[in-house]
Amino acid sequence: MTNDGTGGEIGAPDAAPAEGGSTCIFCAIVAGRAEASLVHEDDTVIAFMDIRPVNPGHVLVIPRDHAAYLADLPEEHGAQMWRVGQRVAAALRRCGLRVEGVNFFLADGAAAFQEVFHTHLHVLPRYRGDGFQVHTNSQSMTRAELDTGAALVGRALTRP
Repeated sequence: MTNDGTGGEIGAPDAAPAEGGSTCIFCAIVAGRAEASLVHEDDTVIAFMDIRPVNPGHVLVIPRDHAAYLADLPEEHGAQMWRVGQRVAAALRRCGLRVEGVNFFLADGAAAFQEVFHTHLHVLPRYRGDGFQVHTNSQSMTRAELDTGAALVGRALTRP
């Protein structure tokens, strides 16, 4: 079994079945079969404290319905995740925890470091010197390369 990024394990006996017969700890949380420290819940999403936080106040916002990838999620559910994430970020700044900034992080696919295959948005409280880092190896591209990429993505946006 592998760690799911929340301290639980994928395939744990109390996890709820997800699409394809696998198990999903986030589905178990939504169903009330796994513990969570809830911050928010509505008909579309829930938000709860991450069990392995980057910093105190680290919140996950997830859709109630299982969607392994962002593309599997109805757009309105994704919009609600971001709306709640924005409200959580504002609440973090006024709740009394040490918060000098906030990062949002959503991993979509294993290559993007997704560990739990149930779409989720991390709302990460930040402060100077907290030790959390995001490393990149960005590259320079020519305008022609950027224009080619823009054309490919633009055409794909018009297709379902």
